[in-house]
Amino acid sequence: MTPLTALSPIDGRYASKADSLRPYLSEFGLIKARVTVEIRWLQSLADNSAIGELAAFDDQTNAFLNAIVDDFSEADAQAIKDIEATTNHDVKAVEYFIKDRFRDKQRGQAALEDSLEFIHFACTSEDINNLSYALMLKDSREIVVAKMQQVTDSIVDLAITHADQPMLSRTHGQTASPTTLGKEMANVAYRLARQIKQINQVELLGKINGAVGNYNAHFSAYPDVDWQTHAEQFINERLELAFNPYTTQIEPHDYIAELFDVVRRFNTILIDFNRDIWQYISLGYFKQRLKDGEVGSSTMPHKVNPIDFENSEGNLGVANAMLAHLGEKLPISRMQRDLSDSTVLRNIGVGLAQSMIAFDACLKGVGKLELNAQRLNDDLNNAQEVLAEPIQTVMRRYRVENPYEKLKALTRGNAMTREAMLTFVESDELSAVSDADKARLRDMTPATYIGNATEQALTIKDWIAKL
Repeated sequence: MTPLTALSPIDGRYASKADSLRPYLSEFGLIKARVTVEIRWLQSLADNSAIGELAAFDDQTNAFLNAIVDDFSEADAQAIKDIEATTNHDVKAVEYFIKDRFRDKQRGQAALEDSLEFIHFACTSEDINNLSYALMLKDSREIVVAKMQQVTDSIVDLAITHADQPMLSRTHGQTASPTTLGKEMANVAYRLARQIKQINQVELLGKINGAVGNYNAHFSAYPDVDWQTHAEQFINERLELAFNPYTTQIEPHDYIAELFDVVRRFNTILIDFNRDIWQYISLGYFKQRLKDGEVGSSTMPHKVNPIDFENSEGNLGVANAMLAHLGEKLPISRMQRDLSDSTVLRNIGVGLAQSMIAFDACLKGVGKLELNAQRLNDDLNNAQEVLAEPIQTVMRRYRVENPYEKLKALTRGNAMTREAMLTFVESDELSAVSDADKARLRDMTPATYIGNATEQALTIKDWIAKL
């Protein structure tokens, strides 16, 4: 297979964008995680003094075991796949691989032969698999969140850079009270930051309690061992995951649904951002930096299309479709176990990889943006009608009757000029308004009627820090 023959753009056109996830969410990543769980489980059993048939490992033996995990290579993974070709069982192939390592006198340690049958002790395959996927998600979450943070930081930078650039708002597509470009960027940054916080708070759960979740096999061999406490300590301390005390044969995957739901919310917010920036570029608020040799259209030479934001939007849609299916499917399992989750779980990297592709496209697009301040200022100057709001609000303060209705009659559907607005301010309709407030209204322009938008944009980092 080459990038040209890959069925998925994750492994073809956009392969480089997903490279950081491959060590963790690939088949190699799954196999390595399984080896990690098997080795750590064996070490935990050896450390339990109540299991008399398995002596505690010395430092040299533990170093050998740790090296199997730390030095795990693609060649090792291929060796396991070769064993699987015979066993037709992927987890059993891992067990046999470790046993072969123990028997290898030149590479391993003969003393470990006594522990051969404690490899995969009392475990069902799902004990290994659920913990493996949790480890995969723990490592990959750090990478995905780091990229999410880059996106958020780039939008924070836009917020601060353009904190005081006034901009005409549009509600329902119509002219509305002005804001600043920076404040609108801050809105998005804060939304994204909240989702990052929630992603980091999702507990990654695990279990190692046997075929139906009751430690049946464990107690059959060692009825006096506190297996639930042993399992809790193993999961919490050795694997640094969160212990789930109540499961069937499978850990129910609720946490995966929770995690992917938050990722989808982040992605949905970013779709909203991409579409807004697309519209701002269409309005001429932003220009895009040109790159020599690039073509915008195969027939229209003048075009500079907002392709990065369109690319990001499209990939986020694909990502969310996959993440939604995983979130809806994985928590459902017939009775104490069915296998419909097994093949679905192998796709946990797809939605995250598509998200990473989209994040990079968005970052690329943001890096090309150049403000066209003149266009924003012209739009404001041509929208004097937005001053109807402050005028009628001041009139309300002085109990002028029907101020809203009077400004509605003056402005609704009419092309307003600054002269018309000033004439109204000086009219008898505002006779009750103080001279100081009249002067304030006379001096006000759409560009200055922005409330505390500038301050909100400049303090975005402070508010994110409070999350």
